[in-house]
Amino acid sequence: MDRQPIDIRHIWEARRRIRPLVGKTPLVESEELSRLAGGPVFLKMETHHEIHAFKIRGAANKILRLAPEDRKRGVTTFSTGNHGMAVASIARRLDIPAVICVSRNVPAAKTEAIRRLGAKLHVHGESQDEAESACYRLQREEGLSVIPPFDDPDIIAGQGTIGLELMEDLPELQTAVIPLSGGGLLAGIGMAVKTNQPDSRVIGVTMEGPAVMHYSLKEGKPLVMRETATLADSLLGGIGTRNRYTFDMVRHYADDSVLVSENQIVEGIAFLLNHHRTLAEGAAATTVAAVLSRKFSFDGKPAVLIISGANIDSSTLFETLEKASRSSYPNSTG
Repeated sequence: MDRQPIDIRHIWEARRRIRPLVGKTPLVESEELSRLAGGPVFLKMETHHEIHAFKIRGAANKILRLAPEDRKRGVTTFSTGNHGMAVASIARRLDIPAVICVSRNVPAAKTEAIRRLGAKLHVHGESQDEAESACYRLQREEGLSVIPPFDDPDIIAGQGTIGLELMEDLPELQTAVIPLSGGGLLAGIGMAVKTNQPDSRVIGVTMEGPAVMHYSLKEGKPLVMRETATLADSLLGGIGTRNRYTFDMVRHYADDSVLVSENQIVEGIAFLLNHHRTLAEGAAATTVAAVLSRKFSFDGKPAVLIISGANIDSSTLFETLEKASRSSYPNSTG
């Protein structure tokens, strides 16, 4: 990769910038996963943020960098849910008008949360790509500043602050397992971790089906795929055929990208609830699912799984746990 949009200095700057609004999250060891992996496995609990998702980091960094006149006009974004909640939350705290564009596929739990946070919700189309078109129309017509969900240097730097926290709390970290969608999370953490630990391993995990970044990496170029229903709804959406940053950064920093099935995601959700009393949405549980289903091997050295969010609606959670209870998932029912 010849040129990167950010370097480690930008991630440190992001950390200083967002600190008044975004707290550090816990890193906890999972005894059961450590036993299965044959070495220490830790969970990075991004569920502990105010909006229960890591997206607050990038959104805060981007919005705080806006000029005063841009803040006054307001912000807009497109989202599968968590990023919209993050933008709405930061905008409310800074008294900035916000319009969040989502598709009809975004779960009700997330759209209602966006409304509760005081943002205007604009529902458009059947995919994140269609919501994106509506968002940029608002930029043209109303002068709102777009806060992109992933393909933006400030967003990447904000998510990269997770990597700095990992290096502080676990400097011997060898493997980072990260949910993979648009790539902002993996790009930021990958840069922070590999700058400090060049021999470390970064693994992206996503669901089977419309795993756009996964298949784009295989093809060597950004692809367009039709969205289909999944428990990991936060990982839905395209990466943009004109992707400027995250595709190249993920290709540079990811050592591997693996897929997990819907049943394996069910197992991951149930495992986190039963063994850690932790509520996790499908996207967050993909990292645990990958370990439980042995999608890759460990070398006995410390590994971290990013638990990216907890915004799962109650009906989906109950259905998921009922399915887990009917299935022979020895690792999830503990």
